[in-house]
Amino acid sequence: MTAELRPDLRITLVQGNTRWHDPEGNREHYGALLALLAPLAGQTDVVILPETFTSGFSNDAIFRAEGMDGPTVAWIREQSARLGAAVTGSVQLRVGEGVYNRLLWATPDGGLQYYDKRHLFRYGDEHLRYAAGSERLTVEWKGWRINPLVCYDLRFPVFCRNRYNVERADDLDFDLQIFVANWPSARAYPWRTLLRARAIENLCYVAAVNRVGVDGNELHYDGDSAVIDFLGQPQLEVRNSEQVVTTTVSAAALAAHRARFPAMLDADAFTLGGPNLQG
Repeated sequence: MTAELRPDLRITLVQGNTRWHDPEGNREHYGALLALLAPLAGQTDVVILPETFTSGFSNDAIFRAEGMDGPTVAWIREQSARLGAAVTGSVQLRVGEGVYNRLLWATPDGGLQYYDKRHLFRYGDEHLRYAAGSERLTVEWKGWRINPLVCYDLRFPVFCRNRYNVERADDLDFDLQIFVANWPSARAYPWRTLLRARAIENLCYVAAVNRVGVDGNELHYDGDSAVIDFLGQPQLEVRNSEQVVTTTVSAAALAAHRARFPAMLDADAFTLGGPNLQG
């Protein structure tokens, strides 16, 4: 779908206080937050939950990791169907011998896609227990191309880069980049700064959801969930409380910016590579 025909996109951020190691309690808790959207069912397009929203960010949560046939995958599909919107967030999921920090992307038609976190958080020893993903995901939804990523991925601009394709009518990989996170308040300034950098350099909108509260490791989270426009300006910011908020991003404004400031035409061509990584 060309930029001229693409509709605006309604994005809902669900900034919650995730319960520690309590999948059932978190499904109930986030289900109650999503119920706030019930009067607006069909009035939003994308609903974003935090990273590891059934457990909090914990290496020990690996021992209760579900499979793809488990209750959380069923739950996120149910929420998507009920709201008439794509719903996304990450959970620990076991596949074969490995456990992944897996972002799920559920759509109302029953579709389910996923992205396994590529960059594991070495500072927190995530790399010692979890398996790393290998491929980036781009989904098509409501005429938009969307690239969903997980937390620590935000620090790696090459992996996040919006690549130019001269042979395609819409010439960039994606229009919206999503980050789901458990990003502690001690590093809040890098979180806010990098979100803006990714939006500016990638000529796209960025939507990011972080949790609030204090986790089982006594780490504090400020939230700072946001929708950032292509100039790095916050269209919506959510501070330190549980909130469910919706904003609309403009397809026409994005297309106009890319036409007015076509930095992608001067970008360096490259292919993502390295061990177990394909572009």
